[in-house]
Amino acid sequence: MNNFGRVLRISLRHKWSLAGILATSALIAVLWGANIGTLLPLIRVVFSDDPACDSMPEYAAKEIALANEMIAGFDAEIASLNQKLATADPAVRPTIEKLIGKEVQKKKDKSGSVYYMQLVQPYLDKYAPTTPFSTLRIIVFLLVVSTVIKLIALMGNMLMVQYVSQRTAVDLRAIFYRKALHLDLDSFGENGSADLTARLTNDIALVSAGVTVLLGKMVREPLKLVVCIGSAAYLCPRLLLFVMVLTPILALVMQHLSRAIRRASRRAMEEMSQLYGMLNDSFAGIRVIKAFNTQAFERARFSQGINAYFRKSMKMAFYNTLARSSSELMGMITVGLAILAGGYLVLNQKTHLLGLRITYEPLDPGQICLFFAFLIGASDPARKLTDVWSRLQGGIAATTRIYEIIDAPVRVHEPSSPQAVNRPHHRIEFSDVSYQYPAGPTVLRGVDLTIRHGETIAVVGPNGSGKSTLVSLLCRFDDPQGGTVSLDGVPLSDMRTRDLRKRLALVTQRTILFDDTIENNIRYGTPGADSHAVVRAAKMAFADDFIHRKTPNGYQTVLGASGMRLSGGQMQRIALARAFLRNPDILILDEATSQIDLESEQLIHEALAKFLVDRTGVMITHRPTSLAMADRIVVIESGKVADSGLHEDLFARNRFYQSLCGVEQRKSA
Repeated sequence: MNNFGRVLRISLRHKWSLAGILATSALIAVLWGANIGTLLPLIRVVFSDDPACDSMPEYAAKEIALANEMIAGFDAEIASLNQKLATADPAVRPTIEKLIGKEVQKKKDKSGSVYYMQLVQPYLDKYAPTTPFSTLRIIVFLLVVSTVIKLIALMGNMLMVQYVSQRTAVDLRAIFYRKALHLDLDSFGENGSADLTARLTNDIALVSAGVTVLLGKMVREPLKLVVCIGSAAYLCPRLLLFVMVLTPILALVMQHLSRAIRRASRRAMEEMSQLYGMLNDSFAGIRVIKAFNTQAFERARFSQGINAYFRKSMKMAFYNTLARSSSELMGMITVGLAILAGGYLVLNQKTHLLGLRITYEPLDPGQICLFFAFLIGASDPARKLTDVWSRLQGGIAATTRIYEIIDAPVRVHEPSSPQAVNRPHHRIEFSDVSYQYPAGPTVLRGVDLTIRHGETIAVVGPNGSGKSTLVSLLCRFDDPQGGTVSLDGVPLSDMRTRDLRKRLALVTQRTILFDDTIENNIRYGTPGADSHAVVRAAKMAFADDFIHRKTPNGYQTVLGASGMRLSGGQMQRIALARAFLRNPDILILDEATSQIDLESEQLIHEALAKFLVDRTGVMITHRPTSLAMADRIVVIESGKVADSGLHEDLFARNRFYQSLCGVEQRKSA
C-alpha cells in the first residue's frame, strides 16, 4: 500500500484535474441524494389523502402550524417542569433537570425547522404550483434537469479521471524505463527482458486501472454513500445505528478477501510475465522452431502457460465474486432489517424498539419511506465499492511489482566527486582485479594487465575464462570486487560513466541494429553528427557501396526489427561505421568478426587497420586473421593472465595458444 501511495503522489501533480474530480464528484453525490429526496413531496403532497395538503404552499403552512403547536407544547412542558423543580427534593432534581434539557433540545430542533420553512414559504406561495398534478410535473421536470446535470458532471468527472490516470501511467512508465536502462546487466539475465516488458505494459496498465477506480468510483461512490447515510441519519439516527450492526462483520470479511485478492493478482501477473517470456523466446527463435519442426512442442508449452494463467485468473475472479456477493448479502440484510424495524415503529406508532428509544415521536409513513429510499440509495454505491475495492487490490499488487524494479539496487554508482582524465589517455591498467558474478562463479582472479595508448591487444582464452568480463569492467558495466581498473591512474569508479563511455566504442558479436533508417543507426550514439559525417564513417567501414547498391532507399532505408534486411557482414559493417563515427579513444571488438563471411572479414580488417592508428584497440577473438592485427596477444586462463606476447612467441611456448591456432588453421583449411 505504501508503494501505491507513491503512485498517488505522482497523480497529485495534476492538481487542477484533481480539484475538478472532487467538485464534480460532490455535485453528483448531492444530486443523487436530491433525486431520492423528491420521494417525500410525492408522498406528502402529490399522493396525500389530506385535502389540506394539495399543494406545497398548503403543506408548508400546515407543517409550520403543527410545528408552532408543538413548540407551544414544549414551552408548557418546560414551564411545568420548572415549577416541579422549584419544590422538588434534592435527590429528584437531577432527573427533572435532565427532562428539562431534553424538552429544551426538542424545542430548539423544532424551532430550527420552523425557521427554515418560514424562509421558504414566501417563495412557495409565489412560485409553487397549487394542484397535485402541477406539483408532480414540477417534480418530474426537476428530476430530469438534475439527471442531465448529473450526467454532464459524470462525463466531465470520468474524462478528468482518465486524464490523471493515463498521465500517471505515462510518468510511471518513464520512471520505470529510466531505471530499467540503469539496471545492472545481470538483472536482464535474472528477470529477463520479457519480465520487464510485462511489468512495463501489463502491470502498469493495472496500476492505471487502480488509479482510475480510486479517483473515480472511490471518490464518487463514497460521497453518494455519505449523502444517503447522512440523510437517513438526519431522519432517524438511532434507527440507522440499529440497522448498521452488521457493518463490522462486512468490514472483517472485506479485509480478509482483500489480502486474498492481492495474492491472487500478484500470482496472475507473475504467470503473465512467464507468458511474455514464452512469446519472446518463440518469436526470437522462430527459425530454429521451424527448422526442427517443434511447433507442436511450442504450442503445448504455450497452452500449459495460458492454462496456468487461466487458473490464477479464475481464482482471482472467485475472490472478486465472493467479495461482491458478501457485500450484496450484507446490504440486503441491512435493508431488510431496516424495513422490519421501521415498519414495526410506524405500523404500531411506537418510539421504542427492544427496550431502546429510537425516536421521541412516532414516525409517519412519508419519513420511513424516505428512510428506506436513502438506505436503498446507499446500497448501490456500496455494491459498486465492492467491485472497485477488488480492482484496487489488483492495482496495489501491480504497484509492488513495479517498485521492485524502480527500487532495485544497482552496483554501479556515479562518484560524488568525479575526476577527469585528459584525452588522449596514456594507459589502461587492470591491477589485481577480481570479479565474481552475483550468485555465480568467480571469473577473474587477480588480473594484472596494462594497455598503452595506441596499442592493439587481442585477448584469447577458453570459454568462461573471463574475456568478456574484462570488457564489461572496462566499459564499467560493473565494478570489480577486488582491485581496480584505471585510466591514467584514475579508477574508473571515480569517473563519470558518461565521460568514460564517450571515449569508448563497442562492437559485439551479436550486432544490434534498431528499427530505423541506416543513417540513424550509424548516427546512434552521436546524435549531433551531420549526414556528411555519417557517409564518411560508412565509407571508412566499407559500407557505403552496399548501402547505395543493395538497399532500396540508400541511407534512408528502414532496416526493420533487428536489421533483418541485411546480411550478417553488412550489419557488422553498419555497426563498425557507428563506432567510427563516435571517434573513440578506445575501440573494443568482442568477437566482432566470428560469424561473418571471408569477404566481409577482409573489408572489416582493412577498415580497422586504418582506424586503429593512434587509438587503443581491445579485441576478443580467436580468428588468426584478427590476431595478426594485434600488437600483443594476451592469453586468459582460469581468470588470470596466463601469458602475453607476439604470435610467434606464444605459439612456441603456450599449449592453449598452440591448440587454438591449430583448430583455427584446420577450420580455415
